[in-house]
Amino acid sequence: MGRKILFITTDQQRYDALGCNGGTVARTPVVDGLAAAGLNYRRAMNQNVVCMPARSTMITGQYVRTHGVYANGVPLPADAPSIAAYLNANGYRTALLGKAHFEPGFDLEGRWPENRLARDGSTGPHRGFEHLELAMHGPLPLWHYGKMIHEHPGNHAQDFYQLFANGGLNAAGGGDTGAPQVKVNPVPRELYHTDWVAERAIAWLDSLDADEDWFCWISFPDPHHPWDPPASELGRVNWRDLDLPAGHPGSPEATRKILEGKPAHWLAFYDGSHPNLEGGPTEFVPALMTHDQVREVNAFTHVENELIDEAVGRVLRRIDERGWTNDTDVLFTTDHGELQGDFGLLFKGPYHCDALMRLPLVWRPAPSAGVTPTVVEDPVGQLDLAPTFCEIAGLPVPEWVQGRALPKTDGTGRERVITEWDSQFPTEDLHLRSMFRDGWLVTAYEPGGGYDGTEGELYNLAEDPLQWHNRWDDPATRSLRDDLVTDLRDNLPPAHDPKLTVEAPV
Repeated sequence: MGRKILFITTDQQRYDALGCNGGTVARTPVVDGLAAAGLNYRRAMNQNVVCMPARSTMITGQYVRTHGVYANGVPLPADAPSIAAYLNANGYRTALLGKAHFEPGFDLEGRWPENRLARDGSTGPHRGFEHLELAMHGPLPLWHYGKMIHEHPGNHAQDFYQLFANGGLNAAGGGDTGAPQVKVNPVPRELYHTDWVAERAIAWLDSLDADEDWFCWISFPDPHHPWDPPASELGRVNWRDLDLPAGHPGSPEATRKILEGKPAHWLAFYDGSHPNLEGGPTEFVPALMTHDQVREVNAFTHVENELIDEAVGRVLRRIDERGWTNDTDVLFTTDHGELQGDFGLLFKGPYHCDALMRLPLVWRPAPSAGVTPTVVEDPVGQLDLAPTFCEIAGLPVPEWVQGRALPKTDGTGRERVITEWDSQFPTEDLHLRSMFRDGWLVTAYEPGGGYDGTEGELYNLAEDPLQWHNRWDDPATRSLRDDLVTDLRDNLPPAHDPKLTVEAPV
């Protein structure tokens, strides 16, 4: 009999969102406590910097080019392997509460099961999860949470930021500063999706017998934009008290100087000539964003981070009340990060940097496992989660899994972690291949999107942790660059054949 597994994910949360990772604004004592009692991974990185590819890697344990979901418009095939299905077939009860997003969202026609379950009055099964209650970033009645909001008295669906306008993502601002995708949300806290996800998870756990093994994936939609936490909680962080984030250059002149040293689409995003179709509202122009708007976006984000931490605490208390703590492993991570003012930018997209690639990843093994708490510096990735679940469950790792169980100490021989990007829009046509190794981050650009395949980025993260100084063309690092690029390409698995089709670009 294996141990119980509580897998907690957030959406678009930065590595430095947590106090245990150097965060100084949001108070995150619950996850910080898990890190202190377990394993905190300092160099965890995703395999893609947007939702669906990253989440598909988490459920399959595979590289993006293996499972084939290279963008948010490409659904994970129905017959793709699922670690939830594997655990379920081996005696585990399984559930997913919150955001799934292995299939395109905002699917009004219900083409994919994730977007039909709620309207059909169903809670599964799907992809190996016996029970699903799903939520996304707003109150659309496509998912269980949105349906609840629409049926609840008080017309609270109108309280939230409205995601769409003029046929695309809404770029309108709000709050005190007019910050993009910010809204003061009058919804009662108990109806907000963070607390709802925690309560639904507790309800599912309460349905289980005391001696059952279970795998429970709790997936919070926050702190992904839009930033509209309950207004009752905004007093936690006053944007007027915040400094600009460390990664913000501080002035338009300094921003331009940094971005001019990177491949051209970085500065084009800042200026508004590259619309960043796959990362945020196309009408958003970062160069027009004020410093106060950056501060307000950060303040709302920190509020959401605190609410997540408190919700995790409520679930852990219930697990303790059930007598399961000593036999329950807890893992906490996210799918990808957020620029959040770094480089003068916001949202996400084809910009390979720590803000988007580096993940919070904490594993508190069950106390009964006797694992010594430590900080792990070795590089790890999202594809290492599935084999870790197998290790916890005492099961052999399936042959379709490409990762390795997370290390419990440093010095395990791990050298590298790889992240990829391929555009879903022909007008974008960007193809990035990145690798972290030996303290360096290298990104090789393949032909497309105005690049001929000779461009790239190279950063010494020990000397330049903010990635402001691109050394790709530095003669002093030419030999190292060539070695890293060769190593990167030698370790890429074959691409999915045939290439999957973009079915619902977003």
